[in-house]
Amino acid sequence: MVQLPALNTPQFDWSRSRMPRKAQPVPPIFQPEVAARAIVWAADHAPRELYVGWPTVKAIVGNKIAAGYADRRLATIGYDAQQTDVPEDPCRSSNLWRPLAGDHGAHGRFDDLARARSLQLWLATRRRSIAATIALAAIVMAALRLRSRVAA
Repeated sequence: MVQLPALNTPQFDWSRSRMPRKAQPVPPIFQPEVAARAIVWAADHAPRELYVGWPTVKAIVGNKIAAGYADRRLATIGYDAQQTDVPEDPCRSSNLWRPLAGDHGAHGRFDDLARARSLQLWLATRRRSIAATIALAAIVMAALRLRSRVAA
């Protein structure tokens, strides 16, 4: 299961909404390509679960540790965090009853806010290499320490 963060997709412009202001993904926002890279990697490597982005890790781990706190926090900030400051047009077209005409692409209107990379995903997809590097560094440090003791 690939657990995704907020993504910059056009769904916020064509999905039916009754909120008073324009909808947005809850920041921080990531580009769709971040999700695509994660999904391709997961398809090739078959992990049981893959978290994409620190916000996803914080949300899932936080919910496991302190679900009540997470619920209260979202109840306090969640509604406003899903909206911009721009009023929504209540008469705009939506895809609730039928598809909208045209190709809406993969990117939404949040390109200036969206991150193109995820350090957390980069680290998660390279666990073995990172572990091997740390193990090698530990061996080298131990050898150097042993060498300095023998020389003294």
